[in-house]
Amino acid sequence: MLTLSITENQMADGFAAPNAFKGEFTPEIEAQTAPIWEKVKHHVTPMEWRVQAPLIVEINRLKREKNAAILAHNYMTPDIFHGVGDFVGDSLALAKEAAKSDAQIIVQAGVHFMAETSKVLSPQKKILIPDLKAGCSLASSITGADVRLIKQRYPGVPVVTYVNTTADVKAETDICCTSANAVQVVEWAAKEWGTDKVILIPDEFLARNVARQTDVKIIAWAGHCEVHKRFTAQDIADMRAAWPGAEVLAHPECPAEILEAADFAGSTAAMNDYVAAKKPAQVVLITECSMASNVQAESPATQFIGPCNMCPHMKRITLQNIYDALVHEQYEVTVDAEVLDRARLAVQRMIDLPPPAVPARYDLVKAKHHVDVELI
Repeated sequence: MLTLSITENQMADGFAAPNAFKGEFTPEIEAQTAPIWEKVKHHVTPMEWRVQAPLIVEINRLKREKNAAILAHNYMTPDIFHGVGDFVGDSLALAKEAAKSDAQIIVQAGVHFMAETSKVLSPQKKILIPDLKAGCSLASSITGADVRLIKQRYPGVPVVTYVNTTADVKAETDICCTSANAVQVVEWAAKEWGTDKVILIPDEFLARNVARQTDVKIIAWAGHCEVHKRFTAQDIADMRAAWPGAEVLAHPECPAEILEAADFAGSTAAMNDYVAAKKPAQVVLITECSMASNVQAESPATQFIGPCNMCPHMKRITLQNIYDALVHEQYEVTVDAEVLDRARLAVQRMIDLPPPAVPARYDLVKAKHHVDVELI
C-alpha cells in the first residue's frame, strides 16, 4: 500500500518553515498522545511523531482557548484526521456538524469549496482555511456564469449541483446533491419540476454513473476530479490478479468502467461503513490515498491494498498551517451575502429531503448497462 508521510515543519524543499512550531517531545506529551499514536503508527514514522505530537497537543490547546473546532475531511493525513479533527467525514457532513457546533471559529482541514459550504451553513461563524491554494480541480471546472448560460440553453430544466462546487455555483442551483444521494435528488427534482430530464453538474463521471441508476435523462458537464479520473480498469485487473481475494470499493466520481469492475460503489462515508460492517480480509479503496490510512485505523483487522491517487490540494493542509491558522486566525473565508443566501437555499433544500429508504449505494448490475448522457 502507498503510504504518504509528511514532516509537518518542513517546506517542499526540505528547509524548515520560518515560523515552524518547535515543541519538545516530552514524556508528558508522549503519554498524552499515546492513544493517537496507536491509530497512526503504521502511517507515521517515530521520527515524524516526535515533531507532530507536540504540535497536536498545542493545536488542541489552542482550540480550547479560542473556542474553535477543526473539520477534518476523509482525505486528510492520519496525523490531522486522528490527531486534531473534532469532526471527521465527508464535506457536507462536516459543514452540518460545524453548524451544530458551539464553536465560533471553524478551521476547515480540506479544500476551499468545503470552507465556503461551511460558511453558507454557518454565516455567523469565522471560517478559516489553513492554505488559500487548497483548491479543487472539479470545483474550478465550472463557474456561476457557466451555470447561468446552461439555464438559458435548457429553460425549465432543474439544475442539480454536486456539493463539490463553489458557493457562486451553488447560488445558481435549484438543489445540491452528494455522491451518496445524487440518484435520489435527481429523481426528486425530475418529479418536482414535472420533467424527464435533469441537469447534473459538474462531475461528468458522477453524472454518467447516476444515469445508469435512473430512468431520468441526464444532461452533464465535462468536469472531473483529478484524483478519481486517473484510475483505470487495468488498475483493478492488476489488483485482482495480484490479490484475488481482495474486495474492490470505488467512489462514483470514477469513470464508469471502474464501477463496472468494482464489488461496491459509494461515497467515502459509504465505503467507510462497508469496511466497518463487512470487515473484509483484504480491501482496495479506489479513491484518495489518505482515505485508506484513516479507515484502517478503525479497522485494523482488514488489510488495505493499493492503488490510490493523492490529491495535491488536500495535501496542502498540514499540522503546521492549521496551527498558524489558529494562532493568527488567518485566511478567513467569506461569501458575498447575496450569493450566500441563494447558495444556502440549494443546500438546505437537499438537507430537507427525507432520508433514502435504503442506505445509499450504486447498484452494480445497473452500473454495467450503458446509458448515454447529453454532454454540454
